[in-house]
Amino acid sequence: MEPNLQLWLIPLLPLAGAAWNGIWGKRRSERAVAAVAVGVVALSFLWSVRAFFALSEAPHVETYSHWISAASFQVPFSFYLDPLSAVMALIVTGVGLLIHIYAAGYMQTEGGYYRFFCYMNLFLFFMLTLVLAGNYLLLFVGWEGVGLCSYLLIGFYFRRDDAADAGKKAFIVTRLGDLGFLIGLLLLYWTFHSLDFGRVMSAAAEFPVESESFGPLTIICLLLLVGAAGKSAQVPLYVWLPDAMLGPTPVSALIHAATMVTAGVYIIARSAPLYVHAPDAMLAVAVVGGVTAFYAATIGLAQNDIKRVLAYSTISQIGYMVMACGVAAFSAAVFHLMTHAFFKALLFLGAGSVMHALGGELDIRKMGGLRRYVPRTYWTFLIACLAIAALPPFSGFFSKDQILWQAYSSPFGGFAFWLVGVVTAGLTSFYMFRLLFLTFHGKPRWETGSPNTQHVAEHGHAGPVPHESPPLMTWPLIVLAILSLVGGWVALPFLWGGKDWSQFLEPAFRLAALPGEAAAHHEASTELVLMAISLLVSVTGIVLAYLFYLRRPEWAASASMRLRLLHTLLVNKYYVDEIYRALIVRPLVVGSSEFLWKGVDMFAIDGAVHQAARKTRGFGNTLRKMQSGNIRSYAAWVVLGAILLIGFLVVA
Repeated sequence: MEPNLQLWLIPLLPLAGAAWNGIWGKRRSERAVAAVAVGVVALSFLWSVRAFFALSEAPHVETYSHWISAASFQVPFSFYLDPLSAVMALIVTGVGLLIHIYAAGYMQTEGGYYRFFCYMNLFLFFMLTLVLAGNYLLLFVGWEGVGLCSYLLIGFYFRRDDAADAGKKAFIVTRLGDLGFLIGLLLLYWTFHSLDFGRVMSAAAEFPVESESFGPLTIICLLLLVGAAGKSAQVPLYVWLPDAMLGPTPVSALIHAATMVTAGVYIIARSAPLYVHAPDAMLAVAVVGGVTAFYAATIGLAQNDIKRVLAYSTISQIGYMVMACGVAAFSAAVFHLMTHAFFKALLFLGAGSVMHALGGELDIRKMGGLRRYVPRTYWTFLIACLAIAALPPFSGFFSKDQILWQAYSSPFGGFAFWLVGVVTAGLTSFYMFRLLFLTFHGKPRWETGSPNTQHVAEHGHAGPVPHESPPLMTWPLIVLAILSLVGGWVALPFLWGGKDWSQFLEPAFRLAALPGEAAAHHEASTELVLMAISLLVSVTGIVLAYLFYLRRPEWAASASMRLRLLHTLLVNKYYVDEIYRALIVRPLVVGSSEFLWKGVDMFAIDGAVHQAARKTRGFGNTLRKMQSGNIRSYAAWVVLGAILLIGFLVVA
């Protein structure tokens, strides 16, 4: 008999914290608010650890009630624990806990302290519901919930128009993806007569591969990809994520590292048995991921806002994970999701520490020389840069190597995907160390700079006065730095003679193995060569960044002048926002103004109501004339009425 792990406690604890702070937090001290918010996440993390170590061979399902029961449509309220959901729960609660601790110090000078932590706890509740859900419909509840919380957190500074607009943009753009996702769920139920993970995946494993036809599985998978592209900010629905930087920095870390943007990767990985039976959909996933990874990395080369560089880095890295799913490297994608959570949370929290040191400054051109003033921030930030640049022995090296090897050797992959991954790795190394050198090295440029007034509100003081963050903010950085260093050691490559613990995830994708499919043969020599090439490309990116931005900064200025058109294109992010505004937003606004408002609302609806009122008033005026006060007139009307009544009776 399976033990009752009481999985419901994992999401319920953050929900209880959100309720407590939402109802009573305003009347409590900041210390009490932070203690409740951090405490419930810590307990949720401990319960997730307990569930992780209680895992068995088969998935563990806990059903609590019959949620929806209408004729043949049966959807239970159930939670589902397997290696995939267990790892996701650990990432969400573990990294989320460190971000909450950091935020307790970072947000102390803010108004709405209780409101912030209410939203943060609520965010974790919905994300945990998403990753632990036992069926697609309950997952969709968590899916929509994180969208709502992202709107609340990105627009936290609701008195600023740009922050409020960014929140609305995130909400609307992700809703476009959610429309495709919801249609996909309807088609999924129509095809399998169930939304339960166990039943759907078992049935999908028996389906024939749609290699020569565009069948229902392909359509379902493409629709799920639309939803994943919205949530995980993939081309073409990525435009909301850079603007999400207008929220508080801990929000950026939570959204980018541990929660919302990983939801798209999770849903593709969770639906792996569907995708491997739809090769056309797999190709679409790989292409979307590869294009996004390369495209976003090129934009990151020329950005000067410290948080926007990291935002485009997130889009690129999530593209890496999506591409891995597209080549059937599901375990590698989730492994990179884990290591990325460590070093990306560290990068964002480190950026927040830099902003704290400089009174809210965001422009890396107005920084420099900070390593002497914020040493703990510098060294932890350096470790994160080495991890994302995929240098051994840091965590990103191991997960990136797995993705590149699978992209090269998988039946769903090929040389083109491997090449995109390698080039993207080189670009990542270059722009991340450009960020590091301009921020922490060289001569101080902050003495003549001025803080970004939009973000002064985050810190309560103005003026560039470099100082290290308090221990409440730096200890999470140190823990994340350790994880960024050792987090990848669980999957030492086979050729190193280590045990590959990433195989722990394989039972979650057991049904994604096609009958008769030949596994990629692991040739140590081939992987060693590919690893050496990717490592050389990454190191080259670091060396070029050192030469252009530290050793010979005039080279960067000269290259910008010579490649002025390309540089302008990258600085302006390929003008995609402007194109969307011209082709989509403006026509919708004008159309709604001219057609919907003036045509439909004012002319048709209001016009019909006003015309009816005018006719009624005219008819009333006519009837009013009958009330003349003349007795002979009343008598005539009575006689006329009697004649008409008698005539009707005779005819009838």
